[in-house]
Amino acid sequence: MAKRIEYPFEIRPLSADEGGGFLISYPDFSDCISDGESVEEAIANGKDSLKATIAALKAKDLPVPAPNGGGIASGKFVARVPKTVHAQLATRAKAEGVSLNSLVLTFIAEGLGRRESHA
Repeated sequence: MAKRIEYPFEIRPLSADEGGGFLISYPDFSDCISDGESVEEAIANGKDSLKATIAALKAKDLPVPAPNGGGIASGKFVARVPKTVHAQLATRAKAEGVSLNSLVLTFIAEGLGRRESHA
């Protein structure tokens, strides 16, 4: 079985002027981007884009970069929150029909996007 290589990615919400939804990009590949109406769709489309980018590089006998970041950004972290916040998040996720992870990731992406637009 081939070892699965994970590349770090960035997700940001797109403004209404940009068409809405979310944009995903891979810092290790300057031309590898995709989007989706939801964070989940952007990630799925991004994985397809990444596979196509790697296949194109290999077809042209060009080097495929190793994932950057030295393990700094694994894409996983644990956050401790008060029980009341956890309950509110779980209730909201259930009401919206999404996982708690998806809801929190959406909130983080939206917050980062707002912060970047004010920078």
